[in-house]
Parts: sequence; C-alpha cells; structure tokens
Amino acid sequence: MSLAVIDGGLQTTVQDLGRNGFAHLGISASGAADSFSLRLGNLLVGNAEGEAGLEMTLIGGRYQFNRDAFVSLTGSYFLNDLDGEDLPFYENVHVEQGQIINIGPSRDGARCYLTVQGGFDIELVLGSKSTHLMTNMGGFEGRPIKKGDEIKFGDARQEMEPVRIKQAIEMDCSTLRITKGIQHDWFDPDAWKLLQNNKFTVSHTFDRMGVRTAGQSIKTMQDTEVLTEGIPAGAVQIPGNGQPIISFVDHQTTGGYPKIANVITADLCKVGQLMPQDEFQFQLVSMAEAESLRLAQESFINDLKYSAP
Repeated sequence: MSLAVIDGGLQTTVQDLGRNGFAHLGISASGAADSFSLRLGNLLVGNAEGEAGLEMTLIGGRYQFNRDAFVSLTGSYFLNDLDGEDLPFYENVHVEQGQIINIGPSRDGARCYLTVQGGFDIELVLGSKSTHLMTNMGGFEGRPIKKGDEIKFGDARQEMEPVRIKQAIEMDCSTLRITKGIQHDWFDPDAWKLLQNNKFTVSHTFDRMGVRTAGQSIKTMQDTEVLTEGIPAGAVQIPGNGQPIISFVDHQTTGGYPKIANVITADLCKVGQLMPQDEFQFQLVSMAEAESLRLAQESFINDLKYSAP
C-alpha cells in the first residue's frame, strides 16, 4: 500500500494545510502553496479537504502504484501520462496496481497536486503532515522526496463514483489583489501608483519562503527601519532596493522591512502558481471586497464538499 518514487521531480514535498499557531516559536505554518487546489483534489477522491497530498514544483516526477488507488491531479496543468494515457485534471481516476505515472513538466503554472484516496500515511509533527523545508521538519523525513522512497497511503474504498469539476474558479495570475499593509502610510501616492500601475517580474530566486520581484523601485518616505515584528503569509515587503518581496508559506516569522500591502487570502493560491519570469500587477481592493472573494472561494469548496461522494 505505497507509492514508489522512481523520480522525485524538481521539488516534490508532502503538504497539507499547514501547522498554524506556532509563529511565536519561529515556525511558520508551511502547508500547500496553492491550498485551494489541494483542497479540491482531496474532495475529488473522498478525503477530508485538509488531508496531505504531494506538491510538485515545475517538474513532477515518476511514480509507481503498489496497489489499486483512486487519485486526482489538480493545480496547474502538468504534462503527464499513466502507461501512455493522459490523465485528466480535476477529476478522480482509478489507477491499477503496478501502473506508472509520469508527471511534468508544467505547461502553465508552478505547482500541481497529486492526492490519493485514503491520504498519505505520514506522521504528524505539531499537528501537521506538511514538510517545513527551512527546518527539515515534518512530511517525508523533513525533505523533498527522491528516487527510492516509498510513501504509504491509507485504506481506500473499493468503488468510487466518477467526479469531475467542470468549472473551477478562474486563476488569473496576472493580477494579485491586495489590501493596505500595516506600514501603508509610509508610502506616498506616487509610490502607490508605481505599485499598482506597473508590471512586476518574478525573479529566479522564488521559493516557498517568498517571491522576489523586479520592476519599478518603490521608495518609502521614512528614513527609519521598522522594528522587527511579525510577518504574515502574503505580506508585500519593500526592502532597501525597492523591489517588492511577497512572503509565502515557509516565510520567516519576523522581519524589519516595511509592509506596504498584503495579498488577499483568496489570491494566495495565485502566488503559489507564479513561475520565474511571470509578469503580474497588484490591484488594491477594499477589505469588504477581499472578504467577499474569500467567501466565494469557500462557497465553491463547500458546493463540492457536499456533492462529492
């Protein structure tokens, strides 16, 4: 009852929805970079939405199933084949014992997710199965998986009705919606115009800690630095060079850069799909609109939750 890793891809890790509540100890939540896609994948195969899946970055890898299973691929589309047949995304698929699946490279985004009915049998660390790469904690031995690993997965039902998501919420990564950050008033109207009216390019140093960008330099009106304070996922920080950095799921928990904005909760999944050299713009929205967009996303999840077997 395991998944044999023939090739672990570029960076494939076990991720669930993260371990919240430990930032005061210097441990960020971690979890899926695109939690929306992971939740959909779990519901498609009959798991609880927060069960762990495999998060694959840019190149997914090659895997053999050592027993029959129901699986789902979600997130950005990665080229794939199961013994020569293309697996559809966003539906549950029956895989037979001995079959081999090849996943990747990506065609349109940074990450995809493989979920398996019954979930992956991974020990909980601080209440989560997620891999925290900064500390080599959790997941499969605290690291990306590699050739020769065998990842156990749980018991599954014998039969499952086909489920397919016909229309997911559109994930247009060319625009990231933001609300004002805690130091928003450190920046004059010209800085805000630069932030919203110019395109930024994702640098090659992107990772699960944060997304560094290149574009118009944003300058603060203040000469002083911020006293070290907490940093949430999605904070748009402005370092000395003026190039925005978006903190992400494995982010450091404190820092001293001013935070001009925060990416809204509903768009954090988009940050997880940005690839090097992608271009995007920031769009300022109200707190009310941000909450409305979050609720729409949750409504989509709930509709699937109560319709899936």
